[in-house]
This record gives sequence, C-alpha cells and structure tokens, in this order.
Amino acid sequence: MNVRLRLDGDLRAGGETVLLAATLSLLDELDRTGSLQGAAKRMGVSYRSAWGQLARLETSLGRAVVVKTKGHGSALTPFGAELRRSLAAAFDRIEPVRAAEEAALNASLAGLFGSAGRRLRVCGSHDPLLLSVIERVADVEFSVAGSMDAVAKLAAGGADAAGFHYGSEGEAPPPLDGLFRDPDLTVRPLFRREQGLMFARGNPLGLEGIPDLVARRARFVNRQRGAGTRIWFERLCAECGVATEDIVGFHSEEFTHQAVAALIASGAADSGMGTRAAAEAFGLDFKPLGWEIYFLAARASVPAERLAPLIEAARSAARETAGYGEPHHSSP
Repeated sequence: MNVRLRLDGDLRAGGETVLLAATLSLLDELDRTGSLQGAAKRMGVSYRSAWGQLARLETSLGRAVVVKTKGHGSALTPFGAELRRSLAAAFDRIEPVRAAEEAALNASLAGLFGSAGRRLRVCGSHDPLLLSVIERVADVEFSVAGSMDAVAKLAAGGADAAGFHYGSEGEAPPPLDGLFRDPDLTVRPLFRREQGLMFARGNPLGLEGIPDLVARRARFVNRQRGAGTRIWFERLCAECGVATEDIVGFHSEEFTHQAVAALIASGAADSGMGTRAAAEAFGLDFKPLGWEIYFLAARASVPAERLAPLIEAARSAARETAGYGEPHHSSP
C-alpha cells in the first residue's frame, strides 16, 4: 500500500474556476517548449483541451498570459511569467509539508493494516537532495524540522534518527557537539553541501557580503529559530561585527531553503542564506560562505542495515549533484 498526497487549489475570478496545479503545469510546459501544441503533448492532453485551459485562464484574469508569434510559437507574457513564478514559489514552500504528511499517513496506514515492521522515523533539517533520496528509499517516515528541533525530537524518543548540520566543517557548536560523544547514539556523515548568500539575478543591489545587508538596507529573509542555517548565519554576523537587529527582515522566517529562494525570486526579499542548489533552482546569484556536513544521528539500537540504504543513496546523490559532495570525515 502506498498513499500519494497531491497539492492543489483553485482561483475563482471572472466567473471562471481555474485549478492551480494544472495551471502551473501548463505554464511550465509552455515556457519549456515554446508552443501550445508542444505543451499539450508533454501534458498528455489534446491541443483543444490545452487551448481551452489557456482561454479560461486568460478570461478569468482579464490579462494575456501567452503571446503567439507567427513562425516562432508561443511565449509567456511578462504577466504570465510572473504568474508562473508566483505559483511555483507557493508550491515549493508547501512541498516539504506535503511530503512529510504523506510519509506520516503512509506510516499510520501501515500500522492500521498490520504491515510487518515499523517504518524508520527520521526527523531532519530540510534539504532538497535528502528529500528526493527519501522518496526512493522504502520504509522511511521523514518529517522536517530545524537541526536543533530534530535532535530534541530524537532525544525525546519521537524519532529513530535525526538529520542535522553545522557550518564551516569545523567544531560542532553545543549542544550538537555532545551527540558525537553519546554512547547511545551513532553519528554518520551523509554529505557535504555549500551554503551562501542568495541574491536576485544580476545582484541589483551589488551585495558582496553580510555587512552590505545593513549598508544597503537589503530585505533579508531568515530561517526559523533552531535551524542550522540560522545558527551559522548568526555566528557569521558576530564574526564580522554586524548586529542582527540592524538587518532589515532578520525576524522574517521561512522553514526551507526553497521557500527563502522563492521569496527572493518573487521580489519579496533581496537576500537570504541557503544552499547553492536552491539558488540555482530559482535562477539566483550566489555568494559562497562555506561548506558544511549534513549528519545523521541514530539510536545505537537501530540496526546498521536499516540505515545503510538511506546513507548510501544520499552519498551517491551528493556525488552527482552540483553544490554537494561526499563528507571528508565522520566527526568534528
């Protein structure tokens, strides 16, 4: 048994009801193929159906979404491109929640129907590579939390393993450092990843580092309290003598790297700290701040063979993905 949860919604305007997930799919394919016929083919629908969907969208919004040029196919108008970015940003922010709820529901149903064995409960800091790996690894129930919250859940017995990270590949900050000395835990490195400051394409404010955030009054979007990325950013601010209270938007919080990148791409913020992978996914400029290791701490009672598929899959994916790499060592 495998349950899949899908995210959707509708937009009601101009006497029409437009499904948002289908609209995003249509706009994505139009942008990718440059033709309505090509978009229809990739979506597996008739040209007439795709044309009708587009017509309803433009009628409801009262604005042109696509411009057709003879001999050159179709292209999104500036309005259509911005609509696509806005929808994509919303879906990206909600995706980690959807994935976590899907895993939790599958685990609950497995217990309800008496499936053999309980799924491995993993709580961890958000990472798109790890989420993609977990979708391919069986028997793992994953929930997203900041590094500190994930470790706290492990300590309280609410998880079998916790994913956490810290910056610069140096000594782990307290209380994370205690995990490596706890005899009841085993801590394994999953992968390295690069983090830095993300800016809008072209870096219009000319931001080069953390001091520039204050000097140019850049709108910053932060990660939530307890997130490893926020802890690292606060330490970097202290090292360069920047008071966090002087940063515009320091107290605005998002729970994933994609959500931060999406806000910058939409123009709602000027900068934020996140992974290179998130910046590239949204077409943002990226200023590296350093590399870190993402670890998996698990109860010593969890058999190594249950963790092995997840660990090996994560390391394999990291070798093949820009902004990631295999870890150099297993402890600080």
